[in-house]
Amino acid sequence: MTPSGPKLIPPDFILRNTELVSPPLVPELKLHLATEATPLWHATETELEQNGLPPPYWAFPWAGGQAVARYVIDNAPLVAGKRVLDVGAGSGMVGLAALWASAATVIANDTDPVAATAIALNAETNGVQAGLTIAIRDMLDEPTMAEDGGPLYDTVLAGDICYERAMADSMLRWLQRHADAGALVLLGDPGRAYQPTGGIALCARYDVPVSLEIEDSELRQTVVWRLTGTAETATPIPKSP
Repeated sequence: MTPSGPKLIPPDFILRNTELVSPPLVPELKLHLATEATPLWHATETELEQNGLPPPYWAFPWAGGQAVARYVIDNAPLVAGKRVLDVGAGSGMVGLAALWASAATVIANDTDPVAATAIALNAETNGVQAGLTIAIRDMLDEPTMAEDGGPLYDTVLAGDICYERAMADSMLRWLQRHADAGALVLLGDPGRAYQPTGGIALCARYDVPVSLEIEDSELRQTVVWRLTGTAETATPIPKSP
């Protein structure tokens, strides 16, 4: 396992503020996550900012990530023996699911250095360190095509990236470049406002159990999409009545 980017936050921070549990839709894995019983669950963004830490998005099993992880495990040939990129990795759930399904290599990418610590701990806990690289940086300006003209990665995975307009637009343009280069690009989304409205094909639907602490219902219907063409994100998707 090779980390790259800023220095990792000490693992004691993760161990003190999380519990080792399985995401509801991914019982194959155990992850260090925030629960009602852990201090991190109740920490406000203000308190975290005072300690120089961003909001702990890495500490929760978001619906989109759970759906992609489940889909990858149930369809292991999509990643087995492949070069995989997990974008916005958070806890590493999706990338670790790919390694569990025999991916050759996984780059788990996030911009939060605390996420790097969580990913490393979670990989060790699940015995899937081999083939894992943790990349803590913004990759959206990086190439998507290898020198031979093929895709830089065989499979690119992303969950829950469409909740904020600017980020969703930037991320979807970059993911589309991966798809255009020939990569299989999968996106998990539970109906966020800025999910793509075109250039996508339905792969699977899941009812994902989530906490009311981070969502507005205890079950989110979540879709795994495959990017097929130019993604459109011009307007927010209206909520169902």
